Amino acid sequence: MVRWICWVVFWFSLLVFTVQAGEVPLGLPPVPVPADNPLNPAKVKLGKLLFEDTRFSADGTVSCATCHDPKTAFVDGLPVSEGIKGLKGTRNAPTVINAAYYTSQFWDGRRATLEEQALDPFVNPVEHGLKTHDPIVKICRQDPRYRKLFAQAFGIKPEEITIEHVVKAIAAFERTVIAGNSPFDRYFYGGEEDALSPAAKRGLKLFRTKARCQDCHRIDQKFALFTDNKFHNLGVGMEKITPRLREIVNAYRKAKRQGLKLDESVLTNQELSELGRFVVTLNLRDIGAFKTPSLRNVAVTGPYMHDGSIETLEEVIEFYNQGGHKNPFLASGIRPLGLTEQEKKDLVEFLKALTSPEYQHLLEK
Repeated sequence: MVRWICWVVFWFSLLVFTVQAGEVPLGLPPVPVPADNPLNPAKVKLGKLLFEDTRFSADGTVSCATCHDPKTAFVDGLPVSEGIKGLKGTRNAPTVINAAYYTSQFWDGRRATLEEQALDPFVNPVEHGLKTHDPIVKICRQDPRYRKLFAQAFGIKPEEITIEHVVKAIAAFERTVIAGNSPFDRYFYGGEEDALSPAAKRGLKLFRTKARCQDCHRIDQKFALFTDNKFHNLGVGMEKITPRLREIVNAYRKAKRQGLKLDESVLTNQELSELGRFVVTLNLRDIGAFKTPSLRNVAVTGPYMHDGSIETLEEVIEFYNQGGHKNPFLASGIRPLGLTEQEKKDLVEFLKALTSPEYQHLLEK
């Protein structure tokens, strides 16, 4: 275990240096960095400390790293995450790895940026459980280490620290949590013929043809994000709301007009959670649609789907092979695939080959 932790620390330090130097691992494009939040070493160091600080929760037990644990590929391994007092939400915690490349955040895309996303968990009653962001700002203004790092990162005095500075630092850190250079990358972009096993090569061909995975999990000529950054209804969870769908939709529309807190509602109300992207857009075609997650490091970041309801890659592939769960809003591209047992195994081997070097040890667990 100690060796694994040291290995993770080494690779993470290397990635931080690489991102700040303007370079990226094989298979990934440049990291998008907003003009109003440029990266610098002090800001990234500060963001990592903030990310791991349990004082930013109502009972002092929960940090961002609680649900996004660096030791386990920035996930918690639970179907749905647990916050203060063991309270459970309704959503699976997606990995932070390569979240910098998403064009929207959360499973339903309700926030546009990493900075906006970082604000919400602190004041969600089933996550960090704070009433306001004020306690966080108070700690940052009083803690000597934070006072020094905020000055280095932003050039501000302690009394000038705001929650906006806090989330900018966290987002800066998250933009250094990137990972490529997988066996797939070395084969596909690096020309290493032996980087993939024969089974994984067959899986890659299936991924791009018969299995139709690439329709949503994109592989481009120069890089592969393995997501289209769009939202699709696969039928997961729809059985929970279909019998009362009209009633649930009308009730949500009314509640939203009356000022319902979106972030809080989807994590505390199971029925609203299953509405997916609809809670943001109010477009009926978005009912039950959730964001396409990247497949990088997917073999070590289960369980899967927005509700963590599928435990293994084998089960995920079988789910797609059967054409998802039928419902009136099922995405048009989801239909039975007719994969053989060997083809399913080959796809699993390919998905394992999307694991980056710094997380390879987790495949052995």
